[in-house]
Amino acid sequence: MVDIMVGAIPPAGPPASVTRPTTTGVEAELLNIRNPRQRITGPKGRERRKQFRQDPAGGKVLTLLVANGNILPKNLNTRDYRVVLRFVKK
Repeated sequence: MVDIMVGAIPPAGPPASVTRPTTTGVEAELLNIRNPRQRITGPKGRERRKQFRQDPAGGKVLTLLVANGNILPKNLNTRDYRVVLRFVKK
């Protein structure tokens, strides 16, 4: 069975297809900047974390807020992506 609607409006709700930028960047707000993780020794001199992580000595950890999360790739947490930042003064 096929429903044929002449002059019908699209249903209410979010758009069916999400637009993703191809060559443009993603605008984000910088929320916080902190130093990299330090070595944390627990009892008996062992590392407290379950997975050992070594951050670069001169690195910084940035917390970013992307206002429209729909433009981010769905599989962003798979580590298949490299992030390139460009800072522009307001």
